[in-house]
Amino acid sequence: MRIYIDTSVIGGCFDQEFSEWSNRLMGDFIKGEKVAVISDQTLQELEKAPEQVKQPIRSIPTDHLIMVELDEEARLLAKRYIQEGVITRKHLVDAQHIAMATIHRVDFLASWNFKEMVNVFKIRQYNAVNLKYGYPLIDIRTPKELVYES
Repeated sequence: MRIYIDTSVIGGCFDQEFSEWSNRLMGDFIKGEKVAVISDQTLQELEKAPEQVKQPIRSIPTDHLIMVELDEEARLLAKRYIQEGVITRKHLVDAQHIAMATIHRVDFLASWNFKEMVNVFKIRQYNAVNLKYGYPLIDIRTPKELVYES
């Protein structure tokens, strides 16, 4: 299972409300039960973070990690989300994360961003744009929804 993670999932490892689920998802990546998909944009956002916050990504073995880049195709799809009124220009970075996850056909995008990403109404709108322009549907979930409970 390939899961694109945004910065909120990584930061969630250190947030009292989200740490259990973010850390369990990171553990699944480390064990190779799931594959993390991370963008150059996420790494750029993490450059400003304290060293401790960068550690979860560094813990994932490279064979359980796929790096993707914000290329022209992703920029254009993100721009289309804005043009179609799904998201505002103010949230361009969120649109770019969704576009990269869509273009790279991940199984899920994981986030703790409930306003712009993990929102059933927004997801339907993103998917309408995706279908209009020939892209697959994107499934956006919280880490809690992506961790198996035995």
